Amino acid sequence: MLYFYLMFRLALFFVVVGCAFFANLFAAHAQIKTEKKKSVRDFLLSDTSIAVKQNRLIFQNLNQVAYYKNDYELALIQKYREETEYDKLYVVLFHYVTNFGIDNFLEIKDMNLLWELAILSEKRGNYDLAKELYRLLLKHHRGDIKKAIRHYDSLTRYEKDKYVDIDKYYELVDLRRHIDTLTPPQGVQLNMGEEINSKFEDYGVTISRDNKKLIFTSKRKRNQSKTKDLKPKVDEDIYVADKDEANFWQTAKPFANINSPYNEGSPCITDDGKMLIFARCYSPDGMGNCDLYVTYKENDSTWTDPENLGETINSYAWDSHPSLSVTEDTLFFASDRKGGFGGSDIYFSVKDRWGNWSAAQNIGAVINTQRDEVSPFMHAVYGVLYFSSNGQLINFGDFDIYKSYLTKTSWSEPQNIGPLVNGVGSEVYFTIDSKSELLYYSRSEMDKAKIKAKIKNSKKFDDNSDIFSFPLPMEAQPTATVKFTGRVTEDATGEVFEGIVSVIDLDDKVEVAPKYLREDGSFQFNLINRKRYMLVIQGENFFRLDEIFFLDSAKTANFKTRSIKNVTFQSIEFDNGSANLKPEMENDLHLLIDFLVTNPDFNLKISGHTDAGGKAEKNIELSQKRADAIKNYIVSYGKLDPNRIVAVGMGSKQPIVSPEKTDRDKKINRRVEFEMIRIKKPEPAPENSENPAENQPNIEEQIKKEEEKEGGGGF
Repeated sequence: MLYFYLMFRLALFFVVVGCAFFANLFAAHAQIKTEKKKSVRDFLLSDTSIAVKQNRLIFQNLNQVAYYKNDYELALIQKYREETEYDKLYVVLFHYVTNFGIDNFLEIKDMNLLWELAILSEKRGNYDLAKELYRLLLKHHRGDIKKAIRHYDSLTRYEKDKYVDIDKYYELVDLRRHIDTLTPPQGVQLNMGEEINSKFEDYGVTISRDNKKLIFTSKRKRNQSKTKDLKPKVDEDIYVADKDEANFWQTAKPFANINSPYNEGSPCITDDGKMLIFARCYSPDGMGNCDLYVTYKENDSTWTDPENLGETINSYAWDSHPSLSVTEDTLFFASDRKGGFGGSDIYFSVKDRWGNWSAAQNIGAVINTQRDEVSPFMHAVYGVLYFSSNGQLINFGDFDIYKSYLTKTSWSEPQNIGPLVNGVGSEVYFTIDSKSELLYYSRSEMDKAKIKAKIKNSKKFDDNSDIFSFPLPMEAQPTATVKFTGRVTEDATGEVFEGIVSVIDLDDKVEVAPKYLREDGSFQFNLINRKRYMLVIQGENFFRLDEIFFLDSAKTANFKTRSIKNVTFQSIEFDNGSANLKPEMENDLHLLIDFLVTNPDFNLKISGHTDAGGKAEKNIELSQKRADAIKNYIVSYGKLDPNRIVAVGMGSKQPIVSPEKTDRDKKINRRVEFEMIRIKKPEPAPENSENPAENQPNIEEQIKKEEEKEGGGGF
């Protein structure tokens, strides 16, 4: 009996303990669930999120979910919108938008949420975040974007850079040959010649780490078999060219053991030259129309049979343009598979600890747009991402080359590498040597009319293309990250001008692509640190500025200049009775020389004046000698056409102070005046005109007309 009693008490104990345990367990589970919901709510309703505080626009969900939707958060958004609780609405929107998947960027209703967040960011004074959001709207818009353009333009009004047209650039370079302080750029675009290029399309270029092996794609091979339209069948193959000891490229040859009856191209080689990744199209073992393959170099210098990189990299669609990171553990490539932002996107894959490539991921909304991004290239030393696109905000032609830097959280806004490389055609399939000296790229020369008429195809960029080399301009340099900013104003009035700003790299003797001054007179360049530069600022309404400086950190400078409309030269003062130039005159005279050299549309009138002392005839003669002395100096140093300058001796006919009572009055009247006169372009010569020279402007007649019109005078 005692035994059963003890067993009953023991069983009762376990029941009580068990009930308490499960009660606590359920309570804890309920509390965890409540806390989880509360933590989400706390995040949404508080402004303590690090991401929100730092305005970090990170889309962590892009490769996790195709489409993000949270009814609870959407209900909160609507609630705070109706209650005009804008601070809370901002936090909810920020959390929701930064959880977007790729498909959210394809829906107008979701892009409206991004638009709303941009507006709230702007109103809260978060201008950097607002600009980033507006840029995303412009790149991924699916509806009316006029409002986004207006808002973005208003925020970036004084930040936008406008490059000088390439023809104007070369005109400036040619004019500066007369100024001994400036060195014209040494580099020009260079066709690689018949050793590399053929009469057919050549493109898809890469270069080895030692810069001695150029590997590229060519359509030069024509098979005997015919296509349905009876044309020779084109076979894309990989070719390789080596540099000899004299540093010349040898004739390109087919890449042994790689080419097949199927199309091969877009090669990418490792630093040690022992692994090659390339694209092969229409192969029986392929997963799509073009796949990425890998081959390895054997000890006997032969290459292994190419292997398909498999389903983690390749898709049912077009996959091509491979490029490896500096550490060679990340593979970048282009693909037009479904699930992207547009026609063709850039993807990446990373190696795991066992050397296997992980599932490919989209590189994101900052790089990719609703149009096409192709030709990713990672610099072999600095890890800067370059790529071609026709969907970015700044574009000079069809496809342009851009660069982007990987920050701690995301890729930076892509920068166009400038008009010295990017033209009206397509710049694609490129590589940069490891020293950052030369850019090798495929270029299709097309005029603007043909581009507008061309039907876009994300996989076809090789119409009439050749491979070119070009000295890597400053805009494309991977280390050009140090900001040099400034502003130009008139010395006396503070007014701003329209003008052109140029920066010359004095160490490497190359010029940075010049830009126009912004609306507020400001400018900005990204330069390489620890180098000597010359700054040149010029325009039609002010005297040129030039300054040599050494850049050792970010630099901001304000520059003062004088308008040609109201400038007076205090140093242009002759000794009494003398027409000899004095050394202190030279600085101001060189301002005139520089202006006339770089502004060929202007002529100059020099008027010499004396005081009233002495005979009138002698004063006329003396003032003429002074004007002639200045003219001869300007013509000699500026190597100018003498017909562009007229020198007139006025004697004492036009005094400023009359009568002259003191020596100071005489000094004021004893002066030289200058007047810049824009040359009126002649009317087109009649077709039957036998002497085109008759239509050229006569400076004396023009000055006379201007004086009759304006009553004479100068500055």
